[in-house]
Amino acid sequence: MTALGEAVRAGDTEAVRTLLGEGVDPDAPDGDGLPPLCAAVAAFAYGTAELLVAAGADPDRVLTDGTTPLLRAVESGSPAVVGALLWSRDLPEPGERLPEAERARLLDAARRWYGAGAEAELRRLTGAVGRAQTSWVEEQWCRVEEVGLGGRTVRAGHGAVLTTLEWVFGVPVPLEELVARAVRHTDSSHVDWSTAGFRLEKRLAEGSRDVVTALRHHPSPVHRRFAADWLLSRQWGLGADAYPYAEEDRELLAAWADVEGDPEVLAVVLWALTEYDAGHPRLGAIGLRYAVHPEPGVRLRAVDCLCWSDGPCPAAEGEALRLLAGDPDDEVRYCAVLRLLEGEEDVDALRGVVRDLVRDPRSPVRQGAADYLAESGDRTADATELLLSLVDADDWLTRMIGAYGLALRDHPDTPQAYARAEELGPIRSPDHRWNAFWDWKERNRPAGPADPDDGAGPGRAGL
Repeated sequence: MTALGEAVRAGDTEAVRTLLGEGVDPDAPDGDGLPPLCAAVAAFAYGTAELLVAAGADPDRVLTDGTTPLLRAVESGSPAVVGALLWSRDLPEPGERLPEAERARLLDAARRWYGAGAEAELRRLTGAVGRAQTSWVEEQWCRVEEVGLGGRTVRAGHGAVLTTLEWVFGVPVPLEELVARAVRHTDSSHVDWSTAGFRLEKRLAEGSRDVVTALRHHPSPVHRRFAADWLLSRQWGLGADAYPYAEEDRELLAAWADVEGDPEVLAVVLWALTEYDAGHPRLGAIGLRYAVHPEPGVRLRAVDCLCWSDGPCPAAEGEALRLLAGDPDDEVRYCAVLRLLEGEEDVDALRGVVRDLVRDPRSPVRQGAADYLAESGDRTADATELLLSLVDADDWLTRMIGAYGLALRDHPDTPQAYARAEELGPIRSPDHRWNAFWDWKERNRPAGPADPDDGAGPGRAGL
């Protein structure tokens, strides 16, 4: 096996980068007679695949079995790997470089895998009859199922792969089909859902917004949630010039909030409604209505509707927030407290709620509350003791937050706290929490000649 092949199989991206920088042939066959790119595809190592292609590895090279690395990537079901092999700074556009027959083969493979489903296609190919091993994995800010059966593993992102190939090769696809690919999965973080939404965003001129917003009347909650999620994401991804429907969407969402009965969908509708630069005139009334909703996910979004404007908070909305600050759900309680603290109302009691959340190791918002506590003006003895206790936590980030809070308070145990954080992992720049330690040292340096390395806490080797 070549050194490059070993590095690829070991998942050592830095070693791959170094070897390629030294001029190693990125296409040199490995011990199995295949180029290293195939090993990267099999491991779903899209970062490594991108390095190899950028260094000259050929994703369209015909292998001894008649496949190509790109075809293997398509069958792997990993949209990130397919993307790494489709585009590189030195490659012609895939629609130009690939002959028509090869484009058709790639599309047929993607359609076959998507149509059958990853598990069913694995059973057909391997003949395996046992139980498939499935898990969820992260891939470029999305999630996708990983399915193993009969000694072979794929990812179930073939819908996203097919959508991408059709776009790249100029294949017309009905807008309704893109919606169907998204809602095949109930998880809005699924890569098929995300990719379909992105392609619909690019087809506004063809009426994609009308198709999506009409889904708010669909009997299926998943369809309605897709529509709300799509409207939410438009607030993040497109400016006013590219998306001129913001005002219409805001009115649509406000009316939708009045009638939506599914809690999951309603929570997304409220979230989308509060993402606008200008609040809707009925936002406060909507927030009051849903502040007492039985589902915590809806109450959480109701918090964002209350006291939205910069002016004085209406009395009824302030009272609703105070009630939510005592909510049984940690996340609702925490967000309501933060909203009230913006108005500097009953600061001591509200900060006590934050400290209680930090004190609870089982709270899902513990780290967020700790981060807030570290930067807050809470200088009580209880707050300091809590920050000191965080440096004994089992995870690096919580220890780092504790050390950061101590540094901001000029606590004498700051160096030891950062050293405790470094026991669980290196401290690397840029990190504002790390910079706070160097600021602490400057403020607390004894008078006299500057010492380039005072030996206190972690050293610059971690940078």
